[in-house]
Amino acid sequence: MTLTMTSRAARTERTRASIVDAALALFTQHGYRAVSLRDIAAEAGISHPALLKHFRGKEELLACVLERFEDDTTLTTLPDIARGSTDDLPFSMVARSNAEAPGYLPLFASLIGEASAAGHPAHETMRERAAGIGPLGAAMIEAAQGEGVVGDDRDPAAESVRLMAAWDALQVVAQYLPERADVVDALERHEELLAFPVGWRSPDEPPAGAGAVPVYTPLASAPRVETGYRAGRARRQRIIEDAMTLFGREGYGDTPLRDIAERVGVSKSALYHHFPSKDALLLAVLEERDRRIDATATAAADATGADLLRALPDGAEANERDAPGLVEVYAVISCEAVPESHPAHAYFAHRFASALDGFESMFRAAAAAGDLPAHRDPSHEALWLLALWDGLQYQWLYDRGGVDIGGQLRAHLDDVLPR
Repeated sequence: MTLTMTSRAARTERTRASIVDAALALFTQHGYRAVSLRDIAAEAGISHPALLKHFRGKEELLACVLERFEDDTTLTTLPDIARGSTDDLPFSMVARSNAEAPGYLPLFASLIGEASAAGHPAHETMRERAAGIGPLGAAMIEAAQGEGVVGDDRDPAAESVRLMAAWDALQVVAQYLPERADVVDALERHEELLAFPVGWRSPDEPPAGAGAVPVYTPLASAPRVETGYRAGRARRQRIIEDAMTLFGREGYGDTPLRDIAERVGVSKSALYHHFPSKDALLLAVLEERDRRIDATATAAADATGADLLRALPDGAEANERDAPGLVEVYAVISCEAVPESHPAHAYFAHRFASALDGFESMFRAAAAAGDLPAHRDPSHEALWLLALWDGLQYQWLYDRGGVDIGGQLRAHLDDVLPR
């Protein structure tokens, strides 16, 4: 009897493990929201009812997948490092370990922004992680100061906030632009830069000068073409507005068209009159977000590369204050769209590449004018700024009262572009 029970328990554990394996593979390939329990059952080679004997729902499966990563002894984590001791900054070492864990980076990159929606099953897990990892990083930076690895005048807590934010978003950008965003290399370079005092410039360098406006065209949405009757245009705009709200709160994958139709007060057939598919509606939502963000971006005719960069925190503060819904929809969908099969993946790949090109153009103009110190590389600074901005937005969505996006960006740029 005992032998039979032991054998049955072993079979149960093997079945559960195979289901978790299947869930991990599908979440990695297609994203959490796009995968159903039936998909997981088929991948595991069992029936849907058989899966339900082991797991009550997809949320429980996601928790098991995350627990597997936590229990993975091959992964090196910041808490592991904190329990030991090191004279050097360990962040790039941890990132290298993470990169070697199959499925870890794609799944984590998806969850960073996707789980910022309060109703997401991983929201509390990711929120607690965001709250706990900052103090750990600060303690490590402070310890490294004692060893002369980090500049004495740097604030460990603030540096940790910025480093953790950029690290999170680097993992997202790397899923879209793997040839341009190497997480480990970027962290290694940042660790080297932390050794310099804040705003350091070699005394051998000439003073910062006034450079020309960079050859840079901001990402601008196409002008809206008004067509059809006024009532129809108003209804179409209302559909986009409500879809934007729902996508930001529930995600694209978990928002059926009938919910949008019910919110607007139209039938599904009327909704299809304006948008032939859900993908077309998603594209319209993203274009509307871009149009609103671009409408707030202004620059003086004689602005230098450094001027344009130093003005970015003002825009970030305006977005946070006046359009939090745009921050939400961008964070949720840009991370949900990490799998190549997502209908918005190509859009965000283009968006990230264009933003990176623009930032690099600004930094190169700043370098040519002498505003960017010689020990800083424009390509690295462009990637780090792009990641820092997005990462701070993710952090803000988990802690809106505790994260100052504009203030952190301003502190970073004061360090990179000393006046």
